[in-house]
Amino acid sequence: QLQLVESGGGLVQSGGSLRLSCSVSTISLDWFVIGWFRQAPGKEREGVSCIHKDGRVTDYADSVQGRFTISRDSAKRMVYLQMNNLSPDDTAVYYCAAVRYHGSACPLRTGTYDYWGRGTKVTVSS
Repeated sequence: QLQLVESGGGLVQSGGSLRLSCSVSTISLDWFVIGWFRQAPGKEREGVSCIHKDGRVTDYADSVQGRFTISRDSAKRMVYLQMNNLSPDDTAVYYCAAVRYHGSACPLRTGTYDYWGRGTKVTVSS
């Protein structure tokens, strides 16, 4: 069973930055698409960003485009989400997820992913 563990959440002021980390218990990240999702109180879980198993193709939700950057370290089997210029609207629990996806892009649909971490909470104060 693949395990994913998120870390790096916390409390930050509006305009600040955080870097989230996702540790993936796999022999190789080349087998999986990894996505970051978030769920704010009272809202549905939504896709934030994803990185294809080739490590090059990425995608972002419109709401974070230009502020968030996804990356990975294959040797460490880690995936990161650098979040800059945070706003209170970014407050949520952030999850990383994985799927053995064979398409050419990386999906931001929650239903596509098979493995999920437990999440890390991000709170942005105004």
